[in-house]
Amino acid sequence: MKVPLLLRPEAQAEFADAAIWYESQRAGLGHEFVSEVEEVFDKIANQPDRYAIVHEDIREAPVLRFPYGIYYRIKPKTVVS
Repeated sequence: MKVPLLLRPEAQAEFADAAIWYESQRAGLGHEFVSEVEEVFDKIANQPDRYAIVHEDIREAPVLRFPYGIYYRIKPKTVVS
């Protein structure tokens, strides 16, 4: 069962800034970054306990091809990043 994924405003801003930065490094790289992150978001939503706990109840999902990780908490009816 897919769980809703909620991005806090700080996480949304960091994600957008990272996409802009990657795009500034090479045309199209920002789009590739967004695609990879969205794929990880989908994996988290489909299987929230898939990734390891790195501190207390915080989990980290690495993003392939990019030195970027998504940190999140599993809540009763949602996942919060």
